Amino acid sequence: MYLIRGINNINLFRAKHSGIRTVATIGNFDGLHLGHQQILKTMQKEADSNDLWKLIVFTEPHAQEFFAEAAGLDASKPPRIFPWQEKVRKMKELGVELAFFLKFNNQLRSMTPINFLDKVLLRLNIKKLIIGDDFKFGAKREGDFNLLKKWGSENSIKVSNTETFKIEGERVSSTRIREALTKGQFELASKLLGRPFTYSGKVVYGQQLGAQLGIPTANLWLPKNKLPISGVYIVKASLDKKELKGIANMGTRPTVGGELPVLEVHLLNFSQSIYGKSLTVEFLKKVREERKFKNIQALKEQIFKDIITAKKYFV
Repeated sequence: MYLIRGINNINLFRAKHSGIRTVATIGNFDGLHLGHQQILKTMQKEADSNDLWKLIVFTEPHAQEFFAEAAGLDASKPPRIFPWQEKVRKMKELGVELAFFLKFNNQLRSMTPINFLDKVLLRLNIKKLIIGDDFKFGAKREGDFNLLKKWGSENSIKVSNTETFKIEGERVSSTRIREALTKGQFELASKLLGRPFTYSGKVVYGQQLGAQLGIPTANLWLPKNKLPISGVYIVKASLDKKELKGIANMGTRPTVGGELPVLEVHLLNFSQSIYGKSLTVEFLKKVREERKFKNIQALKEQIFKDIITAKKYFV
């Protein structure tokens, strides 16, 4: 997959791929859920029929996240289903050939719909544009499907939108998935995503506190962006194509004065050193909230109780 980073790199893209014509879509695509995948399937049909490359134009951060940070309201930032790197990795898995990353900043938020269309989309060799049924764009979200259709007809670009994708009578959306994850409803979240909810990363060195307590953990650093889950969870982990069982804490470790978020995974009946290896963690059930204990001994006792809970789950 070829990744274009920012408006200033469009000319480089055009120079390298001058003969390419694209079928495109645009949005934030947090989670790349079944609704997004429905758009990608439609794009694939168009690509196969008309010899086009599939292009996703996506924005980061989420607009609501940007405005909340600008207003100093960190607590109101919407959590991300997964971070930027995971989004790009999932795009590759889904067969996207071109991805155009647009940073949502003051420059982008201020662009009128027509400026955005003429200065950005028109330069991406788009022949077909497919959008979600609720897509809005441009300053004050004044751009809509009708404007896109008119602009497309003036520039020989066919514009269409997709029908609302529903499961159990409700629209599939990133917001609905975030709410399910926050509530620990992993079966529902997986159904809406079209796959289990996972987090992947490389195992890094931590404080070695787990090893000192006789409860070694595999630590994965988390992004600074807020994720929709926190607390203690029963998990499955994939390592070198092997499936392992475990218990994990997603949080800042307040008992030991932690500040940065980290995912700590204790793998059951496992003692190998896996530093530097990639680990994918699937969340199965929430056990409890993360909390600050009065001392390390109290923390240790609770962790052993959590391990017993996990072992019973897997029986």
